[in-house]
Amino acid sequence: MTLQKLKHFLLPQLFVIYTRYLIGGAFVFASIIKIKGQRFTSESGEDTPIHVLWHFFETLYQSGLYWQFIGWGQLIAGGLLMTQRYAKLGAVTFFPIMVNVFVITLSYDFSGTPVITGLMLLATLMLLVWEWDELRVLVNLPPVIDLTPRLEKQLVWQVMGLVLFLFTAGYRFIWVKYDIFVWAGVFFVLAIGGLVWGLWQHHHPRKSSLL
Repeated sequence: MTLQKLKHFLLPQLFVIYTRYLIGGAFVFASIIKIKGQRFTSESGEDTPIHVLWHFFETLYQSGLYWQFIGWGQLIAGGLLMTQRYAKLGAVTFFPIMVNVFVITLSYDFSGTPVITGLMLLATLMLLVWEWDELRVLVNLPPVIDLTPRLEKQLVWQVMGLVLFLFTAGYRFIWVKYDIFVWAGVFFVLAIGGLVWGLWQHHHPRKSSLL
């Protein structure tokens, strides 16, 4: 089965949409503390050996502008992915940042973290492959414009992406003592609500157009 045919099926489209929400939301969640100029960890790693992970985080934090620059890069890349409308640009922006994060987790003792970052990197590659027909212009090949009315082009999924983005950024910005499980739980509930709403509109296009 070709990629073009696969794009016509509902489940692959939903998988791509929610992959964008998930990894984009993770980047947005991680970005705010850097933009605010705060430490990634609760304590300083200044006195730890130079080859230790916490010393590395402390060095990035002490850089000031560069620390915030990383945060803004993550926020923009994650936000673009979550919009659905600008997901192609988001995937292209997301990829080099994710490669960098993955190599960092391999370079230091992150326990099982490289598994998570590796899966996120694979997910990003999958998103690039999904958009390859149009992204191939980046390697001087003629793009193949896909005019298929896919779900991601519908307003409901773009609105849902904006809701998830605003919730994640707002929660991380307002609450200093955050609970990642609270964020994940609310994010999941909102995402499921969006799924129900989106599928209802998909199966009742005439009724939804009246809303």
